[in-house]
Amino acid sequence: MKSTPQKIQHLYWRAEFGILPKDIEMLNTTKNIESAVKQIFQRAKSIHKFSNDFDMPSLSEMKDMDKKDKKELRKAARQDVRELNVEWIEQMANPQKGTLREKMTFFWHGHFACELKNPLFAVQQINTIKKHALGNFKDLVLAIAKDAAMILYLNNQQNKKQSPNENFARELMELFTIGRGNYTENDVKEGARAFTGWSTNRLTGEFQFRERQHDEGKKTFMGKTGNFDGTDIIDIILSKKETAHFIATKIYHFFVNENNINSKQVDELTDVFFNSEYDIEKTMKHLFSQDWFYDDKHIGSKIKSPVEFLVGIMRTLDLDFKNEDGILFTQKALGQILFRPPNVAGWQGGKAWIDNATLLVRLNYAGYIFNQAEVEIDIKDEPETRKIRVGRKIDVSANLNPLIKSFQKIDSKDLAKELSDFLIQIPSDSKKELDKILQKTAFEKYANAATNQNEKIKAWTVSILSLPEYQMC
Repeated sequence: MKSTPQKIQHLYWRAEFGILPKDIEMLNTTKNIESAVKQIFQRAKSIHKFSNDFDMPSLSEMKDMDKKDKKELRKAARQDVRELNVEWIEQMANPQKGTLREKMTFFWHGHFACELKNPLFAVQQINTIKKHALGNFKDLVLAIAKDAAMILYLNNQQNKKQSPNENFARELMELFTIGRGNYTENDVKEGARAFTGWSTNRLTGEFQFRERQHDEGKKTFMGKTGNFDGTDIIDIILSKKETAHFIATKIYHFFVNENNINSKQVDELTDVFFNSEYDIEKTMKHLFSQDWFYDDKHIGSKIKSPVEFLVGIMRTLDLDFKNEDGILFTQKALGQILFRPPNVAGWQGGKAWIDNATLLVRLNYAGYIFNQAEVEIDIKDEPETRKIRVGRKIDVSANLNPLIKSFQKIDSKDLAKELSDFLIQIPSDSKKELDKILQKTAFEKYANAATNQNEKIKAWTVSILSLPEYQMC
């Protein structure tokens, strides 16, 4: 039977990015799950938006630029996006900012997948998602439909009454709301007509409705006929319970279990989502308050995404990257770079996160941090002949003081078990087997070679973070 501390750890890994070492005492003092859930939602009320004070050229300045100037402008834009990427990772890792709101923003970022190359538009989109991440799903969908980056990414700028472009209407239904099998090709065509004229100012990212480009004619969409615009289309889609079911399924997949989908539990979430008129916060509160959310089959069932892995280990070891390259390179080496999803369907997730190269980086990452591991790997999207020494790309230092303080008084013979209980999220029975394994491996000799408690804590921490089980949450 799971203890309350185990449940709270599970909750914090799924709802946020794990518990900080300094908060370990909270695991034993929090009396029930209800109070932990309440605290998580209280922390998520703050919205930490990104600033958008980019020095963008005017249209006339753009026209006067030669090829060299435009190349420099694109280079500066790429650097701004890189810095925004790092800023967001650091926000997630920050205990004051890396709350449920950031986790939900990360979830919706993968759901409304969109490559973000323009730093101003990237800031606008992520700030929009942050604002609505725990609000109403209708407001979020409508805001995304008017978002500059999404309009340009899915070609709605070219969606005009004389030549409708179906890209956005199709992805709105297939990927963002109701899912395949619940709409027809005619719905796509009529939906595209409704979104004609929905455009953006390419310089400021401001939404623009171009009335002359909008099709004012009657449209028949999902059995209804009228002079619909894009807002009407979204309303009709959300009036279908299939939409609530599609989103509830994605929420379940991301926050509960990637492989073992319980249809009754998804239906339960669907009912809450639909009956609350798509209230995201109410739906998530319901999810985190259910006994079945804490079933053993869900604990440790999820492979951490590269971002979850990176942010989690940053929080555990209080990492200080000496420059942005280490954070960016880690994402690239593990196969997930914020703002750069592989396509409009987003990252596949699950077992797709793991291959020979990425697993090698994951298992050796703690070693890279403490300068005890150095391997060469092939990086995805790089020339086949190019191998990179990973450790040399990660200039970072760890602060183990919070971890040492929390485990300083633990008896040496219990240290491995206590640390693994904190660092690894797996079912109770599996944890017992893991504790036995730890006592019969080279890890034990490595830890026993340490001359004092602080060094033993460090040795066991590096060893446990190098286990395959640490990849799960």
